Amino acid sequence: MLGLNTRDASLFVIVVILALTAPFLLNPFPAESSLAQFNAGYPDLMQRFAIYGIFAIGFNILFGLTGYLSFGHAAFLGVGSYAAVWMFKLLNYNILPAVILSVIVGGLFALLIGYISLRRSGIYFSILTLAFAQMSFALAYSVLTPITNGETGLQVYTDDPQYLQSADAPSIPHLFGVTMRSTQDIDFGAWSFSFNAGYYVCAVMMIVMFYLSIRIFRSPFGMMLRAIKTNQTRMNYTGLNPRPYTLAAFVISGMYAGLAGGLLAAMDPLAGAERMQWTASGEVVLMTILGGAGTLLGPVLGAGFIKYFENIFSKINENVLHQWFAFLPDGLEDFLVTILYPFVGKGWHLTLGLLFMLVVIFLPGGLMEGGQRIGRIFRKREKKPEVRAKDPEHHPKPSPHVA
Repeated sequence: MLGLNTRDASLFVIVVILALTAPFLLNPFPAESSLAQFNAGYPDLMQRFAIYGIFAIGFNILFGLTGYLSFGHAAFLGVGSYAAVWMFKLLNYNILPAVILSVIVGGLFALLIGYISLRRSGIYFSILTLAFAQMSFALAYSVLTPITNGETGLQVYTDDPQYLQSADAPSIPHLFGVTMRSTQDIDFGAWSFSFNAGYYVCAVMMIVMFYLSIRIFRSPFGMMLRAIKTNQTRMNYTGLNPRPYTLAAFVISGMYAGLAGGLLAAMDPLAGAERMQWTASGEVVLMTILGGAGTLLGPVLGAGFIKYFENIFSKINENVLHQWFAFLPDGLEDFLVTILYPFVGKGWHLTLGLLFMLVVIFLPGGLMEGGQRIGRIFRKREKKPEVRAKDPEHHPKPSPHVA
């Protein structure tokens, strides 16, 4: 199917089903239930799942395949957002030209940075990419204010040209008239589900980018990238120059990041320098490692994991904790709230850091390794009866004393 082998096709179908049914899967608890705060099926969060999934998939092509760890990928995310908002300001609110320009600008910026940074490898490459990202942040924040609007952020104003904006076209981001904020709420008993146009645009983009990543992973180009990661020195001895391959991987990864930045601006037409900070680059590194670097589905899982718990833990405040433990005696209730409060609300980073440590310590291959371990356990249970039936040691042997 679509040029994929059976295993990859099955994985692709699973991703498509999960993406299209996310409004149902992410709202497992009734709207009026006390557990409803753990639901994640509302448009803003689902859009972030898809957008940062694209960001992580692209980063995995560079880091997972070639082993080059970039600490500056937020620069491409940021320039993608700026490019999209400029398209809104100059043309109209149709997101298609904005997204296309975001991909192009992200790729060109990655070509410039990659051409210089890839002269070095290992930690020196990582430091170079971090330096470029921080320089980009500083330029966007202060020096290039006519282009980026500095710390205020770039946004669309009523006096902007918008040469292609017609009178009957929506004055918010849209795709050929379908606004990104358009949402249809459906109530089914005690459950409420939201179907948002913006989410499905992002989800379809993620599905396409995931398919392209599969083709890259299984292509001869992907095999060359794996060879670079395995032993670049031996590859040099064979007479092959790895630099064009690593530069191509860097540019492709930058285009993915530019697309993610453009979609962020399409969901909210605002671009700020904070998207280019080193913390944003570190976040995509965590997503990829947490999900499983070098795997196809791992970065998507890692992005969803981090964005989900970031949202859930940050919403839990002291009042919510008191509601949870209201059935306990007052002294014990106050004690538990005091113990847990530093790990939620504003302290959600601490909980996320602990979860990341546990995954790295016990699942070095990320969440995908955990899934593989569970799968092996079930396969062993299924095979045990067959092994016992075929193993001659389990059949009683005739006694030597019987004539």
